[in-house]
Amino acid sequence: MTDQKSEPIAAATGFPWPPVLFVAAIAVAWTLMVFAPLPWPGLDDTAAHWVGLAFGAFGLLAVVSGFATLIAHRTTYLPNRASTRLVTTGPFAVFRNPIYLGEALLLLYGAEITQSIWFVAAALLFVILVTLLQIIPEERHLEAAFGDEYLAYKARSRRWI
Repeated sequence: MTDQKSEPIAAATGFPWPPVLFVAAIAVAWTLMVFAPLPWPGLDDTAAHWVGLAFGAFGLLAVVSGFATLIAHRTTYLPNRASTRLVTTGPFAVFRNPIYLGEALLLLYGAEITQSIWFVAAALLFVILVTLLQIIPEERHLEAAFGDEYLAYKARSRRWI
């Protein structure tokens, strides 16, 4: 973990894409589930159900521990604010985006508990859009703010899984 360089670095984005995309994904999936239901192609067995529950548990753990780690390091957890510290501990030691990963897993958990394929589609769309609209600009921001230290972190951690 390092403090930001002395010159101010602009935020990665001016809009809080991840929470908006997450809520929109839930709303769209739920609306489509109600008004245009599709048959659930998944297995209807105990093992598949436990996998879905595990997605939910790991997703919630990733989101909560990601926020807690950012708060503990006294840097922003708001995606439209400039980072003041490079956080490389907790879930960030393995994944560069544990909160976004957790949100994608929660959408897959939503698919299991509702038996709606629309939540799987929403998870896929969320991953694509959050990568394009937030993660890529965020990576450029962190490289500008933390330079070689961020590049070294990027080389040893995963963007998603």
